[in-house]
Amino acid sequence: MSGELGLPPQVQEQLMRLQQMQQTLQAVSIQRQQLELELNEIERAIEELEKAEDKSPVYKTTGSILIKVDRSRLLDELKERKELLNTRITVLSKQEERAKSKVKELQARLQERLRDMPR
Repeated sequence: MSGELGLPPQVQEQLMRLQQMQQTLQAVSIQRQQLELELNEIERAIEELEKAEDKSPVYKTTGSILIKVDRSRLLDELKERKELLNTRITVLSKQEERAKSKVKELQARLQERLRDMPR
């Protein structure tokens, strides 16, 4: 037996891999949630722009200033960004599912190893 916890090196290594995978899962999940929030904002902006009349003045924030822009150009920009976000969210969701699966697998292996350890 070795290490601070009195666990064999293989068990310590599995525990470290589990912790790393949990951190990865958390990071991917947070990133997906942030993109979903941005997507919701963009969808609301698109909705409002589509309600606005063609001749209505439209402004876009750039840094800390507002710039007057063409409504249809801004709509196209937002729709393009929405498409990109949807793609990235799909990719992150798949990564998140794979990470969840790996975490469950590592937890099961670790529990089995700990159960089989002499006390």
